[in-house]
Amino acid sequence: MTRVAAVDCGTNSIRLLVADADPATGELTDLDRRMTIVRLGQGVDRTGRLAPEALQRTFAACREYAGIIKEHGAERLRFVATSASRDAENRDEFVRGVLDILGVEPEVISGDQEAAFSFTGATKEPAGGDHLPKPYLVVDIGGGSTEFVVGDDRVRAARSVDIGCVRMTERHLVRDGAVSDPPSAEQIAAMRADIEAALDLAEQTVPLREARTLVGLAGSVTTVSAIAQELPAYDSQAIHHSRVSHDRVREITEWLLRSTHAERAAVPSMHPGRVDVIGAGALVLLSIMERIGAQEVVVSEHDILDGIAWSVA
Repeated sequence: MTRVAAVDCGTNSIRLLVADADPATGELTDLDRRMTIVRLGQGVDRTGRLAPEALQRTFAACREYAGIIKEHGAERLRFVATSASRDAENRDEFVRGVLDILGVEPEVISGDQEAAFSFTGATKEPAGGDHLPKPYLVVDIGGGSTEFVVGDDRVRAARSVDIGCVRMTERHLVRDGAVSDPPSAEQIAAMRADIEAALDLAEQTVPLREARTLVGLAGSVTTVSAIAQELPAYDSQAIHHSRVSHDRVREITEWLLRSTHAERAAVPSMHPGRVDVIGAGALVLLSIMERIGAQEVVVSEHDILDGIAWSVA
């Protein structure tokens, strides 16, 4: 058993996992798993730079995580940064801040590396996929990008494309500095066209339609599952390995895109940091399901964070 810590810093959130890893059994035993919405990618699609206030929110979360990692006595730590910091001109400022706080340099990984970590995290767990038909299509819908990975016991093909929930919201649903409440039909159509073009791009590399099981990861997908189950609060155990039908995903997506901020915020399982971006994330999921003809999505709470933990174990 090795006690490891993994940090995944994405466009919308930063997450920590401290766990005991047992390579012999393929099991991770969580000691602490948490998520903080920091919106590091705020405005990056428009400005190409990380905003000062976004950096401060992220560094505050890092300071909190440093205390937790020390408390649990993790032997190894890996900090992986994804889409927003990959795209930003001033990412050196971000790297210096993380190094000062946590003592490790964040690895700004490629989209292909991100995809491979997501696949490992979603499929390594023995109880997770033994009964599911292969190959899998693992889809990780993040804030800035979405990763597509097709594989069975290993990755066969992977691609990252820029259709994350934050990026799509900022690009298509913001008018006069505020998210449309609700968006217009024209805004939704433009967003859908952007998503479809990105799916065309993904299909140049990844045989999306060969998959027999669609596995969905990250906050947009898990929130759709929570809404589908009408959970009274966010419940990771109820969400992990749940299945949501195509028809239910369509119903939820349509409601999210015609609802107001207040209506979405009133959903008991909704994280406050997802209220404005969940409609875009759900539309990405629905578009993928329609593209490949998936009748359901299998939802996993284990994702890139677990893949990062295994990489240091």
